Amino acid sequence: MQERRVGRSGLVVSRLGLGTMTWGRQTSSDDAAAQLRAFRDAGGTLVDTADVYADGASETMLGELQGDVVPRSELVIATKAWGRTGPGAMGRGSSRGHLLDALDASLRRLGIDHVDLWQLHAWDADTPLEETLVALEAAVRSGRTRYVGISNFTGWQTAAAVATQQALGRAPIVSTQVEYSLLAREIEDEVVPACEHLGVGLLPWSPLGRGVLTGKYRHGTPSDSRGASEAFAGFVNDYRNDDAARIVEAVATAADGLGTSPVAVALAWVRDRPGVTAPIVGARTAGQLTASLAADELTLPAEIRTALDDVSGG
Repeated sequence: MQERRVGRSGLVVSRLGLGTMTWGRQTSSDDAAAQLRAFRDAGGTLVDTADVYADGASETMLGELQGDVVPRSELVIATKAWGRTGPGAMGRGSSRGHLLDALDASLRRLGIDHVDLWQLHAWDADTPLEETLVALEAAVRSGRTRYVGISNFTGWQTAAAVATQQALGRAPIVSTQVEYSLLAREIEDEVVPACEHLGVGLLPWSPLGRGVLTGKYRHGTPSDSRGASEAFAGFVNDYRNDDAARIVEAVATAADGLGTSPVAVALAWVRDRPGVTAPIVGARTAGQLTASLAADELTLPAEIRTALDDVSGG
């Protein structure tokens, strides 16, 4: 698998990342081990988790596997903080107190002394930005993380955070993790231009349109899919409409013509968009991950890329 720099930083990662949101909840330890092994065998390095995934079980599982299954030195481990992990006003958000406590807890669950990339999971309107950014600087200076990033920030929020760090000569924000796929292109209006201007790498989450771009919902809802679960049905159904169906059919047609899968087409499209470093690919099983990893072999012809751009509203 090819590697890319994250924005204009020195951090280098594989051009596909492994997401672990289902680990500890929908993905067993054995399946997680098989995923991690297959990902590393394919040349993958970037593994993304968060302190709120499965109430911390995702980090714990990754911590148990990263030494036994894959050496720590071969992985770029990224995690996030912001979500609720404790009671009261200080149990969530981007205050200095919560963030640094959350990072320490993540390191304990992961069983390591530092992460490679630590990300703010969301914008916190209730905490002064300056306080939040000081916490990022403290985390880097203390050696608990090598790089810092953000996630789910709007264009102006991205610009405010990144430019403030740059102006004060602090640890730069090198990445942003945002939803981006053929079904979700809103970030191209403001977030993508801001990132390109400021040298921030894009790490798209849900690059398969919450699973809809795989084509598995074309003729109904598979009983073992997230769309069939009470917890995720609404999340998936946001993209089950006439406009999305037209895009899904275009992806399927392109896949048929190229002799590959809709998964590979959808991932290759977002992977090679301007500013993108690495889409974060989530999978419940090793089989699903294998289908995603096949995208690394695919480069979309210009005419197919143009057609997909047109049908998805680019």
